[in-house]
Amino acid sequence: MSDRARARAPWRRALVVGGAALAGAVAAVAVEHRTVRRAHARPDPERGERLAERPGHELRIASFDGTELAVNVAGPRAAPILVFSHGFSIDMTAWHYQWKELSRDYRCVLYDQRGHGRSSLAAEGDYSLDALANDLRAVLDAAAPAGPVVLIGHSMGGIAVLAFAGRFPEEFGARVEAVVLADTTASNVVEEMVGQLGLLASAAGWRAVQRLARNPRLVYRLRAGALDRGADLAFLVARLTNFDPEAPASLVDYVVRVAARAPAEVWTHLMASLVDLDLRPALGNVTVPALVIVGEGDRLTPPGASRALQRALPDARLAVIRQAGHAAMLERHAEFNGILSAFLRETIGRRRERAPA
Repeated sequence: MSDRARARAPWRRALVVGGAALAGAVAAVAVEHRTVRRAHARPDPERGERLAERPGHELRIASFDGTELAVNVAGPRAAPILVFSHGFSIDMTAWHYQWKELSRDYRCVLYDQRGHGRSSLAAEGDYSLDALANDLRAVLDAAAPAGPVVLIGHSMGGIAVLAFAGRFPEEFGARVEAVVLADTTASNVVEEMVGQLGLLASAAGWRAVQRLARNPRLVYRLRAGALDRGADLAFLVARLTNFDPEAPASLVDYVVRVAARAPAEVWTHLMASLVDLDLRPALGNVTVPALVIVGEGDRLTPPGASRALQRALPDARLAVIRQAGHAAMLERHAEFNGILSAFLRETIGRRRERAPA
C-alpha cells in the first residue's frame, strides 16, 4: 500500500464507522416512530377522558415548614374519608378514576406532594421522607381532623404513608382505620427496579446503577435529554417503566405530560430521598387492615416487593392485577376500583355497622 493510501485509510474507517452509527441512529428513530404510531393506532377506550380534572374545591394549606400544599376535596361531608397520596413526578390527577367513582359514597381528599402539581416547592428545600410524612399529617389535620380515614398511597405516595406510620404510630387505630398501598415498597426501591429491568446481570452493572442513583442531577439531565429527543422516546420510556405494553396510549401520553412539568428540585432532591430507603421498621405500626395492590407487570416496584409488604404488615391482604404495570390505578381502573371498593366495604363498612347508634 502506498503512503498516500495508508494516509487515507483511517479516514475511510472513520467514515464507515460514522456512517454505520448514523444509519443505526436513523433506524432506531424509525423504530421509535413505528412503535409509537402502532400504539396510538390501537383502539383507546380512555381517549377523550378529562384526566386533568380536579375534584371539588381546592384548599391551600401550610405544612410544618410553610410549604403550601394544594388539597382538593369531593364527596359527602359526613362520609368516611379517603386520603389519596400520589407518586413521584405526577400529581393528584393520577387518582382520576378513583375519586370520580368513590366520591359518591366517600369523602375523597387528594393533595399534590410538595414540588408537584399545584403545590409549592419545599419552602426550605426539604424533600426528605420525614417531610412527606409531615405533609400527610398536615393534610389530615386540615381536611380529615376526626376520621375515620383510609390512607391510599401509590408508589412514592405509599412510601409517604409508611413514613407517616413511622413518625405517627398513634394515628393507626385512632384516626386512621385502614391503609391501601398500591405499587409501592418499603425498602431499596432502586435495587428492586433495576433488578426487574434486568440490569443486575453483572456486578459492574449494579455498581453503575448505584452511581447513577446517587447522582440525581445526572438522572435529571438524562430525563431532560429524553424529553428533548421528542415525544416518541418519552412515550416509550414511560410505557416501559409505568405501564403494560397494551395500556391505552392516551394514559401514557398524559403521564408523560404531567411528569414533564415536574421541576428540577423534584428530580434532584426528592429522588435522593428514595435511594436506599428502609421503612421496614414502620410496617409494624400499621396495625389496621391493609390492602396491598400491585400490577402483575410492575417493573418499578415489582410483585415481589408487594408480597414482602403483605407478609410484614400485621393485617394485610394482597391483590395482583393482571395486564397492569406500575400505574395499575389508571390502566386497569375498573379492576382496581372493584378491589378497593370491596376492601372498603369489609373494613370501614363493617365498623360503621358495629358502631353504637
